[in-house]
Amino acid sequence: MADSKLAAPQLVLNSRMLYTSWIPEDPQACARLLPPALKPAANRAVYMNQYVVDSAQQTTGFGAYSLTYLGLDIDQFAPDGVTPARFFTHYFNSSQVMREYAAERGVPAGTGSTTLEVEGGIATATTSVDGRPIIRTRAQVGDTADIVLGGHLRYVTRVGNRLIAGNYPYIGELVSTFEVQSIEFLDPQHPVYALRPATPLDVVTGFSFYAPRDSFVYPGGEEDIGPAEGGGKDHRP
Repeated sequence: MADSKLAAPQLVLNSRMLYTSWIPEDPQACARLLPPALKPAANRAVYMNQYVVDSAQQTTGFGAYSLTYLGLDIDQFAPDGVTPARFFTHYFNSSQVMREYAAERGVPAGTGSTTLEVEGGIATATTSVDGRPIIRTRAQVGDTADIVLGGHLRYVTRVGNRLIAGNYPYIGELVSTFEVQSIEFLDPQHPVYALRPATPLDVVTGFSFYAPRDSFVYPGGEEDIGPAEGGGKDHRP
């Protein structure tokens, strides 16, 4: 791995996070975004995380930032053997420091901004690039509850011709009720439009949530899992 100005891993505390997953309109177009060595999950799901870190005091070096990243579930798994591993296809970050850190690890880090507001029980997350909204998600959310979701996610990136998998431990404090109302891809000309949801919207409920406070490490336990063009290891239990 390349040297970074920031030590790895980095810790983020109490981000405001809207995480969603869905079945896409065009699974074949989505699958073409994967390196040849990776295969999509059986249900062809797409995932997306839209979140905001309001203060530099919430991070060990990133500073305040907003981020939307998304991509495909793949036929490998996180350390729990149940949660799908995921490949980054798009990544829109407001922080140059964090974009550099992520890019060194194979993340397709681009510039963008995300807002996340709750009004009248509706959480609205909007992702913009060059000042133009490209994705908007709305979900009905309840009050913060005594519900905690924790574990590890596993994200795969491509560094040159190698696939690198990193484990991302997280702890999220969830809300009492949650229901995704809409996920809109607003710009048919933007490459991210390939990941748009099917109509009617088919949300994958196993890992969609709103967390007023979500903390995580970014990343840990990085591992070379093989060549991007083929021959990667099988991480299924």
